[in-house]
Amino acid sequence: MLAALGALVVVTGWLPTDAAVDIGVHRAGPILGFLVAVTVLAELADKTGVFDIAAGYCARLGRGSIPLLFALIAALATTTTVAMSLDTTAVLLTPVVLATADRLGLPAAPFSLLVVWLANTASLLLPVSNLTNLLAVDHTGITAHEFARQMALPQLVAVALTVGFLGLVFRRRLRGRYPVPAPTPPPDRVLSTVCALACAGFAVAVTAGVPPWAAATVAAAIAAAGCALRAREHLRPALLPWRLVVTTEGLFLVVSALLHHGLGDVLTGWTGRSELGTVFAAAAAANLVNNLPAYLAMETTVPAGSADHIFPVLLGTNIGPLVTMWGSLATLLWADRCRARGVHIGAGRFALLATVGVPPILLATWAVSSW
Repeated sequence: MLAALGALVVVTGWLPTDAAVDIGVHRAGPILGFLVAVTVLAELADKTGVFDIAAGYCARLGRGSIPLLFALIAALATTTTVAMSLDTTAVLLTPVVLATADRLGLPAAPFSLLVVWLANTASLLLPVSNLTNLLAVDHTGITAHEFARQMALPQLVAVALTVGFLGLVFRRRLRGRYPVPAPTPPPDRVLSTVCALACAGFAVAVTAGVPPWAAATVAAAIAAAGCALRAREHLRPALLPWRLVVTTEGLFLVVSALLHHGLGDVLTGWTGRSELGTVFAAAAAANLVNNLPAYLAMETTVPAGSADHIFPVLLGTNIGPLVTMWGSLATLLWADRCRARGVHIGAGRFALLATVGVPPILLATWAVSSW
């Protein structure tokens, strides 16, 4: 649908050709290149058992303590989100965590909600953690190191409050102990090690300032080369997320057309001159229409090159979209993975939990972001 709408706004001239080329090629090109490469990298890491190994290690490290396992899964979800994007956490870590909880006889809801909350709230630290961050870096020209330095404290606060809030909500279901599982060797230890190192190297390269699309492409190529040598069955055309690419490109074009016809002026009126107002306006917009178009729209209220003013927008669009299931693509993907595992979290329950827990996190992260 979005792909068709994107083509329609260009063909009909509702979005001028020069504007379509600017948003669809110059801005979206590197983002989509990164999206393809990081998806291939994450899928190959999953197929070679990297996430299963990590979850199994958490289960053994927890030594039978359910609260400790909850904290360890939180650390794993945070690391995955920061280093490989929130969508990776939603798509690949969710089924692994649910399978682990089922195998250990633990309730699914606390762990599944922990994963999706951290997929969103832990996506502040690096440009690669969220597509909105990549767009912000492109808009402001800020380096990955500067971005991480600015977002480090808000990220720490967001993760701590997320884990603390959900731990408090589910405290009765997180008591007791579980049977510690025996180690399960991966199908191919060498290949899983290669893919794990490719993932780690990707995160290090981005932090060091390598363009995300380039770092992801090299890491994906290393993982693919390992699979070509030892497990060719993993290399299939289905690895390429062409549907996601086409949908995202259409989204860029549609939002650009709306901005061309005055949406940015409306949002400027919403935010006024208040940074806190910008945070909550961005969160509200993300829950209404999804965080990526919300960011693209809110970005127009920030002058190009003005890095300081983009961070309140990111706080709202990254942390905020947890009230509605469509607030972020990661949440939609998470819900789909939960349904596939027979775990059903109602939209009403999901929204109520976020309505109570998200505003304090937004307020706290905004407060520390100015320190």
